Formats: sequence, C-alpha cells, structure tokens
Amino acid sequence: MAFVFTAFEEKLKKGVQHLSKELATIRTGRANASVLDSVKVEYYGSLVPISQVAAINVPQARVIEIKAWDTAALLAIEKGIQKSDLGLNPVNDGKLIRINIPALTEERRKELVKYTKKLAEEEKVSLRNIRRTANEEIDSEKTKGGISEDQQKKEKEKVQKLLDNYIAQIEKNMIDKEKDIMSV
Repeated sequence: MAFVFTAFEEKLKKGVQHLSKELATIRTGRANASVLDSVKVEYYGSLVPISQVAAINVPQARVIEIKAWDTAALLAIEKGIQKSDLGLNPVNDGKLIRINIPALTEERRKELVKYTKKLAEEEKVSLRNIRRTANEEIDSEKTKGGISEDQQKKEKEKVQKLLDNYIAQIEKNMIDKEKDIMSV
C-alpha cells in the first residue's frame, strides 16, 4: 500500500504547486514579474514566453522593466503585453519596456479575491478527486485480499489526514493572496 500512498502524496503536492503558480500570476497593486508568466510573444514566427526573449526586473514597487536580448523583439513584447488580459500599458523607449502598475480599484480587488477563491475551490475539488482514486485503489486491494478490513480503514484514514493537510495549505495560500490583493 505504500506505493498508493506515495503516488497520492505526489499528486497532492503537484496540485498545491499548480495553485501557487496560478495565484502568482494574479496581479496585485505591487509589481511582480510573475504576472507576465502567461504572456506569449511572437518571436520569429512562434509564440514564446517573455522570459525566453527578455530579462524582467522590478526596480520599484510599481514598475516592471523588460529588457529584450534582441531589440527587434521589443515591438513583439509590447504587442504581447497589450493583447494579454492583464490590463497593463507598456511603454517602449527603444531600449527597454517599462510597465507602470496602476493601483487597483476596490471593485477590481473584490473581483480578484473572488477569482482567487474560485481557483482554490477548483484545486480542492481536484484533490478530492485524487483522494477518491486512492480510496478506490485501497478498496480494490482489499477485494483482491491483499489487505485486511482494518488495514483498509487505516489506509483510508491516512489518505484523509494527508488530504486535510494539503487542503489546509491551499486555504493558507488563498488567504495570503487575498491579504496581498486587499492591501493597499
């Protein structure tokens, strides 16, 4: 049964990591380079992430600077940011692109908090589905005669306890992101 438990825990870790990456891309009132992770740039005929064509820096609390390794890519980077749904306005000075991060309105902050909660809930559902699969494997092992009924119950309790720990991590990540969004 150790292999079921190990695989289950690995899937739970991946789920929490996925949520952390998703939450990092949500824009707050402060500059954060990870906001641009989802932006793709057309570079020599293919769509690539900005991080593959430029260096991204955050020199001030509300400014992101993008310095392209090839100045010919500046226009493509600018267009990619404008096409994204981030609501950012890049300023291209011919050498680098600056993005001033505007302060979020109260309404926009509330929308982002709702979106954060939605992402966290979707991840919790995903983790619960993983638990269901693990429990089915435990039940299958019991019907094959590989484990006793007591062992089956203990394994399911271990699975539930582990799931509860990972759901608590998701809750903590969600609350931290909400505080970050709502802080001025």
